[in-house]
Amino acid sequence: MRWSPLLLASLTGLEFAQAHGHDEHEPHMNVIWGRGGPNELRQKRDAYQALNPPTVPRNPADAASPLEARQTSGQTQPLPSGIAVGDGQQCGPTYGACNPGDCCSASGWCGQGSAYCNSPDCQISYGPACDGNQRPSGPDTSGDARPKLGSVPYGGVGIYNCVKQGDVAITYDDGPYIYTDGMLDAFKAHGAVATWFITGNNIGKGMINANYRMIAEGHQVASHTWSHENLDSLTLSQRANQMYYNEIAFTDILGFYPTYMRPPYSICGSECQGQMADLGYHITFFDLDTQGYLHTDPSQIGVSVNLWDQAMLAKTPCNGSYLHIEHDIHQQIAQVLTPHILDSVVANGWKAVTVGECLGDPVENWYRRGNPGYNFNITAVSPTHQQLLLAHQLFFAWQLVDRSHESQLVLAGF
Repeated sequence: MRWSPLLLASLTGLEFAQAHGHDEHEPHMNVIWGRGGPNELRQKRDAYQALNPPTVPRNPADAASPLEARQTSGQTQPLPSGIAVGDGQQCGPTYGACNPGDCCSASGWCGQGSAYCNSPDCQISYGPACDGNQRPSGPDTSGDARPKLGSVPYGGVGIYNCVKQGDVAITYDDGPYIYTDGMLDAFKAHGAVATWFITGNNIGKGMINANYRMIAEGHQVASHTWSHENLDSLTLSQRANQMYYNEIAFTDILGFYPTYMRPPYSICGSECQGQMADLGYHITFFDLDTQGYLHTDPSQIGVSVNLWDQAMLAKTPCNGSYLHIEHDIHQQIAQVLTPHILDSVVANGWKAVTVGECLGDPVENWYRRGNPGYNFNITAVSPTHQQLLLAHQLFFAWQLVDRSHESQLVLAGF
């Protein structure tokens, strides 16, 4: 079946705030923090995560959210070996796994429906039917060649800084969401672009077409994994599938998938780092965090605005750069903080660019080619980004434009 643009645009899903923790072994770069420094920020994050555990947040999904039924390949990731099926009622490390077809909720009960199955709440090691265990429809990417092109490092401790003075790489995690289109309007009006780290099946997302627009308007899309799990809590197979499943979804929608990723909660230890290198991913962190996810109330978002303003005072386009992180799933970030950031970028003489551009990485290295491809038309945006858009178009124009795959486009997450 074929899906109209109106229908694609109408299907949306829910996402909740995601705290960003830090691996204790990560290098401490020149990060702009709050007044108390990185230790205080880590304490604040630890306190936040105590109320909102990374792997299994307690907040149930809104049962009234306008989500379509999930349409997947029908293939389910097997549970880790050695985990026995329990009594079919309780689940988790103490009780074992649920029966096939059931999910294991954050509080450790077997069942079905969004309250049990939404990721990352659902415990994927104990709930066979968890959203995070559902493979999307589309060709398998696990056998794809993954050459390591360019000079930007793959895997390892990750990337924290831009290399080009005067560049600000604004990035957003966890979307797309209902605010993302309006944010794209703001970027277009300012002649600016960003990088969007996209999750595929987190909190039961529906399918939307913001991904097309991001690419068409010169933005960069990158992976934030399939279902926003703590990667250090997963087996090798589970962690690989978090990347493969998102690749399948990207490929079915766009005809290609990213080589840049950001680990959920900014957690990716040594085993994860090595695996991301093997899979051909640039692990992307940040050196400027305005902490909007901690200040989502209208009375609090000014804290994040002040953090941005402090960063603008700390450096100039002549002597520095920033790799910034925020989240496009919160109204105050989308409608208050982002316009302030964009106005400030222009007023202070910075250039808002993609992560790939701020690292000096050619656009052809940002993605791996899938088949069939999709040919984007250059849209009316700032002349500053016409060359980048042309590079996008030329990179994908050679691919066979075969829309027969549109029957596969009913993927949770896009």
